[in-house]
Amino acid sequence: MEAHPGTYALILRASTRQRLFVGQLGPLQVSFGIYIYVGSAFGPGGLAARVARHQRQTQVRHWHIDYLRPLTQPEAVWYTYDQLRREHQWAGLFQVLPGAVVPLPGFGSSDCQCAAHLFYFRTLPAFATFRKHAYAEAPSAYPIYRLGREQGWASVNF
Repeated sequence: MEAHPGTYALILRASTRQRLFVGQLGPLQVSFGIYIYVGSAFGPGGLAARVARHQRQTQVRHWHIDYLRPLTQPEAVWYTYDQLRREHQWAGLFQVLPGAVVPLPGFGSSDCQCAAHLFYFRTLPAFATFRKHAYAEAPSAYPIYRLGREQGWASVNF
């Protein structure tokens, strides 16, 4: 992953059930399964810096995702270096995938009209299905990549 700007979907696995409070949004019931958080990184360090921050356990809670991270393990990241912000488009795509649940309305979307930027799935949606829908909606988009265990996650430091 490079320090270019872009949009990402952070794939997290929860192996515990716990209720937590996310700032002023209120309670989030964390369940076993997959959480997908959609964001963008157009500031210094781009995607590499933003995803690296999400990898670390931090005491500083700057974003809603910082509340959820201590209860989850990163599994993968799907991303594009597209110069257009695709996070709202991607949030809309994840929301309509089969099995999608918005676990806490407003999570990650306090600055937009999206229902949320966090989605829960019992099992991970297929990357190929997501990518197919994303390209159908935005054919001129840059390529969408994935980085996870199947691409040598253990040897990748991002």
